[in-house]
Amino acid sequence: MKNTLTSIRVRYAETDQMGVVYYGNYAQYLEQGRTEWLRELGFSYKWMEANNIHLPVVHLSIDYKHPAFYDDLLTVKTTLKQLPTVKIEFYYEIYNESKQLLVTATTVLVFVNSTTKKLIKAPGYLMERLVEN
Repeated sequence: MKNTLTSIRVRYAETDQMGVVYYGNYAQYLEQGRTEWLRELGFSYKWMEANNIHLPVVHLSIDYKHPAFYDDLLTVKTTLKQLPTVKIEFYYEIYNESKQLLVTATTVLVFVNSTTKKLIKAPGYLMERLVEN
């Protein structure tokens, strides 16, 4: 399935007193990977929201293998697990510059109509792009 690589430089504010990335910040790194994955298909969250679709996260799972540190250049590999239905599932791997695997993670998001707040199927424009790629 389609994957995307996103580079992120660890900022000082994202670390604790030992210079280690605070565990809660990884969710933001995953979000950056996910938004860039979508952008590479030609869409953005902003565009989808303007077109009446929200994508809330309903599941997040992270396995921490090694720490990341201040000023590390991280690579977030974001992979679509399967074609979406009413949900879209991603698998992630985060590496440091030495290609050491630091984190694996999964997220599940659902497609929601912004007006009715009801679950909907993945939009046709997204499905068409995924089949093309």
